[in-house]
Amino acid sequence: MDINKVGNYKNFLDLSNKELNSTNKNNNFSSFLSDAIGNVNQMQIDSDEYKKMLAIGEVDNLHDVTIASEKANIALQITMSIRNKIIEAYKEIMRMQF
Repeated sequence: MDINKVGNYKNFLDLSNKELNSTNKNNNFSSFLSDAIGNVNQMQIDSDEYKKMLAIGEVDNLHDVTIASEKANIALQITMSIRNKIIEAYKEIMRMQF
């Protein structure tokens, strides 16, 4: 049983040291964030496609459908947690007195 296929969170955001250390002007926070959200969206689309294929009988292995669905669900939960933390930090900064 190979659990490395499911649990590598770095694949979720498609990060590598080369991308993080790059000085390219396109690698700013907004592009990083939009890429991460795009990856989450793609996971949701893939999960929906697996579900459609299961419904019409094109998928023989139910495990693949379940894994794709759970990956998309966990990715969405992580994204929402990060969003909530960013909003919380923003509100805290706005409450600061200078």
